[in-house]
Amino acid sequence: MSLPVVADTTLSRGSIRDGHWCKLAYWEHRTRVGRLYSVSEPSVHIFYDLPKASGFCLGFLGPEPRNERVRRTQKKIGQGLVLSQEQGEVWVYNRSEHPIFVNSPTMTTFCARGQAVHKVLPGYSIKVFDSEKAADLSGRSDLRDGPCDTHSVRISFAKGWGACYSRQFITSCPCWLEILLSTSK
Repeated sequence: MSLPVVADTTLSRGSIRDGHWCKLAYWEHRTRVGRLYSVSEPSVHIFYDLPKASGFCLGFLGPEPRNERVRRTQKKIGQGLVLSQEQGEVWVYNRSEHPIFVNSPTMTTFCARGQAVHKVLPGYSIKVFDSEKAADLSGRSDLRDGPCDTHSVRISFAKGWGACYSRQFITSCPCWLEILLSTSK
């Protein structure tokens, strides 16, 4: 079994004092595309390619996708999602016509097979981060095998991963986001 490639986020996270509450990284399989996108407004729209929209446009990040699976998934992103910070919580609103899949340490209990991945249908929302739960989880060594970042959320577009899917790791998903939440340091 091969282990997933995980981004080293320790140098890029920053803090709320830097003027942003999170940074976004867009990935295609195991490759990060473009630079980190800092978010300072209370909410941000994340989409692939919509004219006259404001927010984080994934379509402008890099060269043409390297394979057909990525191209097909990018077409499904459409209106994408809205990421919103609300009083110590972070919510995701799915504006796409396809499901998104979310994983966050503060959303789930831990089991022998790792953390659960939650499917969010079009038109629905889910709380993906809770600062109180993150504080409770920090310092725990029994979360799972390997490192666990309680201030990181992962979202894939149209394709799920984990114990219930054929893709075991998010790096097998064609298009996904890593949300690096700023710490209060």
